[in-house]
Amino acid sequence: MTDVLLGLPPLIGPGARLLICGNMPSVMSLASGEYYGNPRNAFWRITAEVVGFDVAAAYPARVAALLDHGIAVWDVLRSCVRQGSLDSAVRPESMVPNDFATFLDRHPTIERMVFNGAAAETNYRRLVGTPDIPAQRLPSTSPAQTMRYADKLAAWRTALAD
Repeated sequence: MTDVLLGLPPLIGPGARLLICGNMPSVMSLASGEYYGNPRNAFWRITAEVVGFDVAAAYPARVAALLDHGIAVWDVLRSCVRQGSLDSAVRPESMVPNDFATFLDRHPTIERMVFNGAAAETNYRRLVGTPDIPAQRLPSTSPAQTMRYADKLAAWRTALAD
C-alpha cells in the first residue's frame, strides 16, 4: 500500500490575477516542499523567460518574482495515492481536490486560470467542475511531456502575457 500524498499550500500574493494549476506535486517537489522541484521540469525555465527573472535564483526569489507579476500557483489535488511522480500513476479513486470555491472567494482578483497539462485540466473539471473564470490548458512543463521546449515556451508566453 502506498501512502497518501499531501500537496503543497498555494503560492499567492495580494492582487493575484492569474492562477497556474498543476495536478499534484512530484516526489521531488514534495520532498523539497517546493513547487516544480524536479530540475528537468521546464516550469521555472519557462516562467523565468516569460516573466523576466533569473532561473538560477533561490526558490524564494523565483516565487517572489511570480507573485510580483500577479501569478499564483496551486495544484488541483489536495491529496492522492500515487507511486512515483507520473500523473498517470495517480489512483483515481484516491483523488481529493483542493477547495477552489473557497480559494477563489478569498482571492477575487484572480480573473483567469491556466492548467499545466491535460491531467490538471481533466481532474479539475471532473472533481471541481467548470471554472467560473476563463481557463485554458497549456502544454505540461513536465519532462514526461515530450513537446519541443520552444513550442512549450511559445504557448506559455502567449497565455501569460498581460
